[in-house]
Amino acid sequence: ECFDNFDYEKIAAYNETNVERILNTEGMIRSPRKVNAIINNAQCYIKVSEEFGSFCDYIWAYSGEKTILYQGHDSGRIPVSNGLSDKISKDLKKRGFKYVGAITIYSHLQACGIINDHDKECPCRQKIIDEYPTVTKRRDKEVY
Repeated sequence: ECFDNFDYEKIAAYNETNVERILNTEGMIRSPRKVNAIINNAQCYIKVSEEFGSFCDYIWAYSGEKTILYQGHDSGRIPVSNGLSDKISKDLKKRGFKYVGAITIYSHLQACGIINDHDKECPCRQKIIDEYPTVTKRRDKEVY
């Protein structure tokens, strides 16, 4: 409710009145820096979307529009970050984003399907492999 259902265009236009409203809402974060970072990131998101056509196009370009399958991840050897998430994190920070470290970005890459870290027994893993373009990479040889 505080962030207009995460409508980034509305959030990008927030002002100090909105920040105060959020900070004074029970159960919400109490950090002005984090609230301002959310507003800043919405503004940066718009710029990236304008430059690349969409944020989706920007982020998927890093994997060549394919879901990445890292060797060993299907058996539970999953890192919290990697070379790809570090590279994207650094680029987003150069573009002005805040609080977008490599661990946060790795989680985002998993959540949006760029990295398929499902266990080999999980039916979602095979469904993604069967229905979408994928590429397998050796995690120990990842260089960006």
